[in-house]
Amino acid sequence: MTPTLYGRWQTRIFLLMTIGVIVTLPFALGYIGIGTSGIYFWVLFYAGIFGLTWDILYNWLQKFFWDHDWPGVVQFCACIVEGILLSLLIQLNLLPNIPQPEFNLQWFVIHYSTVSIFAYLTAWVIMRLFFPRWRFRGGVWMGRWGKT
Repeated sequence: MTPTLYGRWQTRIFLLMTIGVIVTLPFALGYIGIGTSGIYFWVLFYAGIFGLTWDILYNWLQKFFWDHDWPGVVQFCACIVEGILLSLLIQLNLLPNIPQPEFNLQWFVIHYSTVSIFAYLTAWVIMRLFFPRWRFRGGVWMGRWGKT
């Protein structure tokens, strides 16, 4: 089943609020990286906000695939494009709460890549094992579904 836009949004929010926060905690607490900093949570927040916007484009683009689905490799490549755009916006100092002097591109890449890989693997492996009906509901977690 192809994820609906609403399902895509719910899944993105769910993954960022669970996996994203868990992976970000060691970075924000200073166990990984250059010290304690709330910047990592702001990066996660902006990744989520921009991701919700990107999902509108992704939902439209997937209609051009022969099976109207979003292959995993394309989703992985889209994550790279999202990361590049986010890093450019941060480097140009266009996002509030991420001061340019505190931004470190190397740790951004490590943090963003780690969050993305864990979220990707969770969506493509873990969720399909533990939540098999999630896919058949178009990715929707909350709402009304027909009786099966």
